[in-house]
Amino acid sequence: MSYTNPAAPRYAPRMGGILSLPARARDWLDERGKPAWIAAMILAFVFVWPVGLALLAYMIWSKRMFNRSCRHSHTHSRSAWGGGVYASSGNTAFDAYKAETLRRLEEEQAAFEGFLQRLRDAKDKSEFDAFMDDRAKKAQAGDTPEA
Repeated sequence: MSYTNPAAPRYAPRMGGILSLPARARDWLDERGKPAWIAAMILAFVFVWPVGLALLAYMIWSKRMFNRSCRHSHTHSRSAWGGGVYASSGNTAFDAYKAETLRRLEEEQAAFEGFLQRLRDAKDKSEFDAFMDDRAKKAQAGDTPEA
């Protein structure tokens, strides 16, 4: 049976060891965001290109290259900001106003999408009519005997 200190935090990194160095470096870079990762990758390419290549592969594999920021995107998720658009604010008057505004905006969006669809249909019809007129003119020109 091993003794563990109940006052020690559970998330504390293990001190020492070769395996804790990359984890500490990753955490340090994550705290500073994507610019720190990019700077580290560039410096690694300049001084030791295989390390830079490995760092680039790690950034792509772990999706650090394509996120808005490294760890910050996980900490500022929807739950951290109140659960999204439809979450209650606690004020019934404001919630009613918000629900009515969202309903109205959804109706306007549906009407606008219908308008765009009618425009696309009209454009398709005019292009098809122009094609058929052009085809009819070519057919008439081909039927007349050359003199």
